[in-house]
Amino acid sequence: MEELNGLSIGLISRRVETNRPEGRQPGNSEEKLKKACADFESIFISYMLKTMRRTIPQSGLNKFPGKDIYTSMVDQKVAEDLAKRGGGIGLQKMLLRQLGSGGRGLEGKRVRYQRTNNQ
Repeated sequence: MEELNGLSIGLISRRVETNRPEGRQPGNSEEKLKKACADFESIFISYMLKTMRRTIPQSGLNKFPGKDIYTSMVDQKVAEDLAKRGGGIGLQKMLLRQLGSGGRGLEGKRVRYQRTNNQ
């Protein structure tokens, strides 16, 4: 078989075939969706905590080397724990409802939105 930079053409074509949507194995897509929604909620909460932390006035007492890295790591861990516990802040559940089962939600019904008039 012909080689291209150390890789055989057959190996490359098999990898391309498996990366196509119709060539992929179905696997456990519902579990993958749940994990992706939980991860997204964790990132969202982490960003929210970081933004809230910026609103606190800085004093001279809290300056030490590595403070930004430490607070970033704490925010990330708190966000992960919040997202795992009891459905988080509800974002994960909403995303699952909207994205699950081919856009029909986990219950198989179309998600409907009602517009409210705040006048």
